[in-house]
Amino acid sequence: MDLISDLHLHASEPATAAAWRNYLAQGGFDALFILGDLFEVWVGDDMLDAGNDTPEHRFLQDCADALLSVARQAAVFVMRGNRDFLLGPGFAQRCGVTLLGDPCLLEWGPTRWLLTHGDAWCLEDTAYQAFRATVRSDAWQSAFLQRPLTEREAVARQLRAASEARKSMARSGGFPLADVDTATALRWLEQTGAHHLIHGHTHRPGVHALDGKHQRIVLSDWDASAEPPRLERLSLDAAGHWHRHAWAP
Repeated sequence: MDLISDLHLHASEPATAAAWRNYLAQGGFDALFILGDLFEVWVGDDMLDAGNDTPEHRFLQDCADALLSVARQAAVFVMRGNRDFLLGPGFAQRCGVTLLGDPCLLEWGPTRWLLTHGDAWCLEDTAYQAFRATVRSDAWQSAFLQRPLTEREAVARQLRAASEARKSMARSGGFPLADVDTATALRWLEQTGAHHLIHGHTHRPGVHALDGKHQRIVLSDWDASAEPPRLERLSLDAAGHWHRHAWAP
């Protein structure tokens, strides 16, 4: 089985989307877990409605068709991320995938893997955590989804621009971006009896030893335009081993 995350699919980045579609068609996995931020923006499942005839909506419909095609051959599981937390049952039905809770415990072979997107555990970013608590509430989501689609998309563009500006300011000022809190990760690992944690979100792939018996394995984001391209998948086998692979279209 394969795990990927942080593809941030968007019509303005066709190379990454093309690499992802090739991967789905040729990956050879028996199960696929997408651990958040499959899409750069998601403001409601009605983005996939057939009547939405714009380049962005046609792009999303093509992505949905690609998911549906691979889901007919292998089990596909999708976790919501901080960019696409409004993925809902309409999306899952249209694409033939199963939506996952966050965190999620995966028992595979002799190993228990704890899966999360990772944003909820970046506790040092207090501004984001306050924002997250607001937009993840049922009341906020219900009110937001009742607004016209074009209005929701405009709000999403504003939020995206503000987020990118904040990250740019942090980098230019030499301030490190928030990372997953170790104490929180260990608490969840102990509570679930999991051996290892796998997450995305930070775009800083690596392996971190937490306490001598647990590992925190961070997935890469996908960017086909980077030099070299970042198109990485993590594979798990039934013996409890994991392997990183650079996908080559």
